[in-house]
Amino acid sequence: MVTEFIFLGLSNSQELQIFLFVFFFVFYIGIVFGNLLIVITVTSDSHLHSPMYFLLANLSLIDLCLSSVTAPKMIADFLSKHKVISFKGCLAQIFLLHLFGGGELVILIAMAFDRYIAICKPLHYTTIMCSNVCVGIVAASWGIGFFHSVSQLAFAVNLPFCGPNEVDSFYCDLPRVIKLACTDTYRLDIMVIANSGMLTVCSFVLLITSYTIILVTIQRRPSHTSSRALSTLTAHITVVLLFFGPCVFIYAWPFPIKSLDKFLAVFYSVVTPLLNPIIYTLRNKDMKAAMRRLRKWNMKSSVKL
Repeated sequence: MVTEFIFLGLSNSQELQIFLFVFFFVFYIGIVFGNLLIVITVTSDSHLHSPMYFLLANLSLIDLCLSSVTAPKMIADFLSKHKVISFKGCLAQIFLLHLFGGGELVILIAMAFDRYIAICKPLHYTTIMCSNVCVGIVAASWGIGFFHSVSQLAFAVNLPFCGPNEVDSFYCDLPRVIKLACTDTYRLDIMVIANSGMLTVCSFVLLITSYTIILVTIQRRPSHTSSRALSTLTAHITVVLLFFGPCVFIYAWPFPIKSLDKFLAVFYSVVTPLLNPIIYTLRNKDMKAAMRRLRKWNMKSSVKL
């Protein structure tokens, strides 16, 4: 019986692994700093106490958690000759990845719904997107993420692992782990595509359709009133493409390519959580103004001390 799995990682070159250690360590510091900055800015600034920024803060929190499932282990393994993870640790990674991934999927859909109401039904915005609805959306995101991760874990927890234990990646995920089982996994592969794959594709199509409707609505308005909405919408669409692009290829594409899979896995777990806060802060005047106020408040506090 297999008690641990061995990660093959991103490279066998010792020199390249040292470079990758420094590179991804800096990336992860940026992820922690950037996403925590958004959470702190939104919670501390009363000007940002609105549904859109409440959902943005939760998106940043989930991004931080999602990256923390894989990035610290990957960074530590660059300095280790034996890249191993216990069987229970591998299952924990699968569970947490789908918990936070499913939660982020719901938050992204909720953010699209928020923009739809704000732009297409502005008079009903405060009624529909009240505080109870926002809290309910966040609770639903964690609940749906939990049920989705449990359903994914059910595929792997009872599989017989009796021989191969090398995972050609830097973390455990269901499509890679079930290939190591000592049984025919064809039906399981189909189930994974039907579960995670269809969920990802359907959500992506729903989001693209929603943003298309919003864009058509904006185009019908005068240019001076639509520029700000278009800027916010561009940031939202960019984040959706960054999140769903890798997910569609990892979970829904029936013909995986190993080199491409590794690149997309890195992009999904490390690059996207760093780009999200950059996109939302650089393209959002309210966020930049709130960060300036937070910095001034910190400077005044340090002077008083």
